Amino acid sequence: MSKPLILVTNDDGITAPGLKALVQVASKIGKVVVIAPDSPQSGMGHAITINSPIRIEKSEVFDDIEAHTCSGTPVDCVKVGIFHILKRKPDLIISGINHGSNAATNVIYSGTMSAAVEGAMENIPSIGFSLDDFAHEADFKPTQHYAKLIIDKALSNEFPTNVCLNVNVPKLPISKLKGMRVCRQANAFWEDRFDERIDPIGKKYYWLTGEFKDQEQAEDTDMATLKNGYVSIVPVQFDMTAHHAISQINKWKL
Repeated sequence: MSKPLILVTNDDGITAPGLKALVQVASKIGKVVVIAPDSPQSGMGHAITINSPIRIEKSEVFDDIEAHTCSGTPVDCVKVGIFHILKRKPDLIISGINHGSNAATNVIYSGTMSAAVEGAMENIPSIGFSLDDFAHEADFKPTQHYAKLIIDKALSNEFPTNVCLNVNVPKLPISKLKGMRVCRQANAFWEDRFDERIDPIGKKYYWLTGEFKDQEQAEDTDMATLKNGYVSIVPVQFDMTAHHAISQINKWKL
């Protein structure tokens, strides 16, 4: 029986430790091809490159594993991977391991998750993995452990149509993690602030800061799941229709 073909990407770039950790897991499960940005692309969301060329170069970062750098976004990596490099749909797309949580509304901004969403749009089983730790020297071993479990399950079970999984792991040693929970996205948002600063030639510029706040404090969300020491798994869809609002808008008698 042939091994599954797994496309691995991220938004932190080809040299990111999280990508290396995820490739280590995936290479024990299937045939891996890596296509990752040639520089960090965090916060790019579902952006695609349309006003400049996309450049693809072979990379030797992973020794005997086929790898390519892409000058574009994480979504570009998936598109180029499917239609140019692989010339077929892989059996699985995995993205990450991201430095920092992609829980709640972070999923909208996340390049890591947008790569997985692009896979879902192609109806390819796709998973984004994130660790709630921004440190460069973060310990990815607990995330690797759960990534293998989830990938094995994804490949051996029927995967939901046009859906991807948003997996977030708390910043805890594996001995402290309590397991996994399938949950919903929290209603949490950045309360944005902009620091006004002056550059060396005296001109103003602004630096985005802020605080991430959970608006509902409910126990069935990804934010609460992480806080309680569990790995959160949120099924994500790209259909952004507010189905519950259709009847309300129809009452406007447009």
